Order: sequence, then structure tokens, then C-alpha cells
Amino acid sequence: MVTIEGTNSARFEPLRAALAAHLECGDELGASIAVDVDGVMEVDLWGGHADAQRTVPWGEDTLVNLWSTTKTLSSLAALVLVDRGALELHRPVAHYWPEFAARGKQDIEVRHVLAHTSGLSGWEQPFTVDDLYDHAKASARLADQAPWWKPGTASGYHMQTQGQLVSELVRRVSGRTLTEFVTTEIADPLGADVQIGAREADWSRIAELVPASQALDLPADLDPEAVFTKTLLGSPARDEHVDTPRWRHAELGAVNGHSNARGMVRALSAISRRGEVNDGRLLSPETVDKVFDVQADGIDLFLGVPVRWGIGYAIADVRTMPHMPTGRICFWVGHGGSIVMMDLDRRVTFAYTMNKLGAGILGSERTHRYLRHVYEVLDAAN
Repeated sequence: MVTIEGTNSARFEPLRAALAAHLECGDELGASIAVDVDGVMEVDLWGGHADAQRTVPWGEDTLVNLWSTTKTLSSLAALVLVDRGALELHRPVAHYWPEFAARGKQDIEVRHVLAHTSGLSGWEQPFTVDDLYDHAKASARLADQAPWWKPGTASGYHMQTQGQLVSELVRRVSGRTLTEFVTTEIADPLGADVQIGAREADWSRIAELVPASQALDLPADLDPEAVFTKTLLGSPARDEHVDTPRWRHAELGAVNGHSNARGMVRALSAISRRGEVNDGRLLSPETVDKVFDVQADGIDLFLGVPVRWGIGYAIADVRTMPHMPTGRICFWVGHGGSIVMMDLDRRVTFAYTMNKLGAGILGSERTHRYLRHVYEVLDAAN
């Protein structure tokens, strides 16, 4: 019998049962789920194992690599700077980073970077994971690169480049690395166990990431000039790089955040609660409202599915996230299924992190099942 640790209010018992069922049948290896309702943590659950051999229990403070759910933290860091007036969404990136104006990029604005519409969805080849680990080199390569489509006209998911672009902007305007900024301006004030990269002192509590058994099936006749192909080949980080010292030491603001569901909920509830955190405020309501300024709405050039992009986050869309209702809801997901969802209408934040990766473009089957249970409970209360 699987033991689920943590607490949940009675109304969220079906969510606890769903986590137990996935752990029992082996769909999950280890996982955590959290739900905050207007500042009250109604769900804080974890269970399973932190290693593939099932010898180390997933504990209360277990961390895991987030893959692209990391972007929710990087975007939050950018919004903090927007709120303080250090960054302006409609100002050219080159205003803060002059070298970025090269090769026709002088009109690309900060909002284009946050909404995946800048045309820089990958690095031009050749570009290796060693280059990715070299922050200065990775930034310089993007600054010297021409966009792959007209900026602002369409989205093409910046799978691994968005973190680099945001990180460089944070460094230019704050004088701190993104890792430092997230720690000092988000994690510490909010009591959120989140970080970009991972401090060596925390390595012992990081769960081992286990790739999905189903490999990505790519056609043999990929168009080498297509945005999809160029983005995939120009995004060098792969599953085998995770859980290595170089990965954890790096600052990869798109893919190497480390946290758990509780940590992510504590950080991102600042969006759901329109800037309120603990007894204070991280963002103004006006800054949070900017998240829902739609920048692109259509088939994403890389993902191949419809995505409605706001500022820093995707906006709920039943075309691709059928278990999210319409309304003021934003979210993003990570490779394998992790998710953070912020529902401003209900002031609810939901997060799910796991170490066994699932299949799917925007979340796994497990992601969607947990999400469905969350909204069944919330809808029953209305």
C-alpha cells in the first residue's frame, strides 16, 4: 500500500487518491502536489521515491529539476523588475543590452522575449551543451544572431533560449545573476524553496530524474530550415545532462530550476493573488494584469499546437488544456509533465512536480488528471 505524506483539506481527498493511484500502479515514481487557495495551503502532498531503485523516499523537502516549469520563475523575476520600473515591456531589448541590436534585432522588445515571439527560439548551429553552460558565450551568440521570423508576428516556443535572454536582461538591469535575483527577491522573501541551478548543499535532497520510456519519434524528412527543426537542433540540453554537477552549477533560466510543488506554489501564488504575498506585496495588481495582455494566439511554430501567449505565461485555452476553464488563468509546463497554474478568478495556485517524466506536449496524462480533480473540487464549491 502506497503511503502519501502531507496534508489536504477534506474536499481535496480525490486529489490525494489520484496521486496514490498513480504511485501504486507505477505511473509515478515520486511526486509532490500543492494547492494554495487565497493564501491557505489546502493541499501539500508528496510520496513515492526519489531514486529509480526505489531506495530513497521522496521526502517533505525533496527537490527535483523542473525543466521548462523553470520559466515561470524566470518570468516572475522579469515581472518584479517591470514592477519596479527597471524593465519596460515595450522598450527594445537593445536599450538594456546594446549588442543585441545586431542583425536587425534593434526593434525586438522585452515583451517579445517573454511571449516567445522574438524569433530567437534556438541557437544557430553549431552550438553545444558546453556552449550552453558558458553564460557569456551563449548570450553573445544570441546577440549576434538574426531572428528566424519577423518578431512579434507569431510565437515559436523559445525552449532553451528564453531563459538565456531573460537572464541577460536581469543581469544588465539589476547587476545580479538570475540565480541571485530569484534567491534574494523571490525565494527568501516568500519562504519559497526554489532556485535556478542548485546549491551544492542541496544536492543530497534532489530526486533523480527518470526519462520517459517512450522516445520522441521524429520524421526522417525534417525540413532543415523549418523553425521546428532549427529550434530542436539549436536547443542542446537533453535528459542525460540533468543531475550532473555542470547542470546544477549552471544558470539555465529556461530549464534547470529546482523546487517542489510547495515551493512553486509559494512563489507563483504572487500571480494568483494579484501581487499579494504573505503580509506584503511582491507585484502591483497592474503589473499582474499585464500577464494577460495577449501577444500571440495561434499555432506555435515549434510546439505545433495552439497556444495563447501573454507576458511570460501561457493563458488558459481549452484547445490545448481542456481541464482548465476559461478566465484569468495562466500557466506553464515542463518536459515530462510538471506544471504551475495560477487562477486569478479563484485566487488558486496549483503545482505538480515529479521525477518520472511522462509523454505529452503540454503536460502528461497525469498532469491533466490532477488538474481535472482540482477543478472538479473548485467547481463543486461554486
